[in-house]
Amino acid sequence: MVERTVSTLGVLALSLALAACAGKAEYDPAEQSGAKPPLPAPKNFLVPPMQVPKGVGWADGQAPVAAEGLKVERIAANLQHPRRLLTLPNGDVLVVEGNGPGTEAVTTPKQWIAGKVKARSGKAGKGGNRVTLLRRTPGTATWAQHVYIENLHSPFGIALVGDTLYVANTDSIVQYHYVPGETRMSDTGRPFTDLPGTVNHHWTKELLASPDGRTLYVGVGSNSNITENGLEIEYRRAVVLAVDIATGGSRIFASGLRNPTGLDWEPSTGKLWAVVNERDEIGADLVPDYLTSVREGGFYGWPYSYYGQHVDARVQPQRPDLVAKAITPDYAIGSHVAPLGLLFYTGQALPAKYHGGAFIGEHGSWDRSPLSGYEVVYVPFANGQPSGRPQPVLSGFASKDEKTLMGAPVGMAIDSEGALLVADDVGNVVWRVSTR
Repeated sequence: MVERTVSTLGVLALSLALAACAGKAEYDPAEQSGAKPPLPAPKNFLVPPMQVPKGVGWADGQAPVAAEGLKVERIAANLQHPRRLLTLPNGDVLVVEGNGPGTEAVTTPKQWIAGKVKARSGKAGKGGNRVTLLRRTPGTATWAQHVYIENLHSPFGIALVGDTLYVANTDSIVQYHYVPGETRMSDTGRPFTDLPGTVNHHWTKELLASPDGRTLYVGVGSNSNITENGLEIEYRRAVVLAVDIATGGSRIFASGLRNPTGLDWEPSTGKLWAVVNERDEIGADLVPDYLTSVREGGFYGWPYSYYGQHVDARVQPQRPDLVAKAITPDYAIGSHVAPLGLLFYTGQALPAKYHGGAFIGEHGSWDRSPLSGYEVVYVPFANGQPSGRPQPVLSGFASKDEKTLMGAPVGMAIDSEGALLVADDVGNVVWRVSTR
């Protein structure tokens, strides 16, 4: 007990010391948005600076702050790390509740320290390993909650193709026969295909079905910041996989994407887009996370370079041949905002300025001062490309003094009436954003 107490005190003391000496960001996240963000020189740290607010959740009556002309209401609560949302054809909404498997290996002292500090935010609690179904009571604003599927393994992505429901666990995709109207899944489910398992980084597996129902696209993150665990363990990681629904066979669709956590189809062009969490530990203003179209066969730089062909000297051996091929992302959304959700709005109920562009759920920084992210933003599009800076849509998840954290947005969906639904995995609620 004494050793454990000393160890804990040591972690806290070191964390405070790191916070005190942490370099401040030079740019506001919005200043680092767009096609050509400013990129300062990289910095080196023995242990990365950390600033993590304490997770406290939402008090009764509390809610995020909606942008002008919008209102927000809580439609589900007491969930266990809600991550992804899927609106079914009958208007029911599925909520995927998951978190890391809790068995991740710790390979460096730095990683252990960072894990202890980040746990203060409330983001590290045990996930529900389940899917909950929300059903609106007709004629009311009340939504009933039903446990729909249980005993999953760190689930994240979810997709419905015809009458087959696919759920992406951290190491596999499972499939179920979907029966409309059920409040509990009657099918026991069956394995569909394996995915790269989690060792100690990036357990989430995003899932998106192609419009023709023939392919599942899977976002698979790296197993490191910059390959410090070796290249062998990065096999089929930092990629978007294309999985053939008829056979379960898969191939790498695009690579060099450190952690592609949100996928969606841009409605005017039909192109695949992703939000990507970039690398850490080279400064508060490096590297901007980004929103980009995903080209088949494209390479986006990780680990050898960032934001196109900016070489990361920490990575050895170097690969100038691959750096020369690295695609510059379409649009930066600010450093360390941690985008975990992407949704192109195809509804009509929200004001016209939100039509056709992309909502992004920013889970929030842990190694930046002041904090970045912790909000839902909207990026307008024109002619299939981003056309302006991110606009806050739902904010106020962290306190103004940056000491406490009430919530953190992740995935989103459009409900049957065109409202925006937002999963909040620190507050353990689902929010509904509609026109005031």
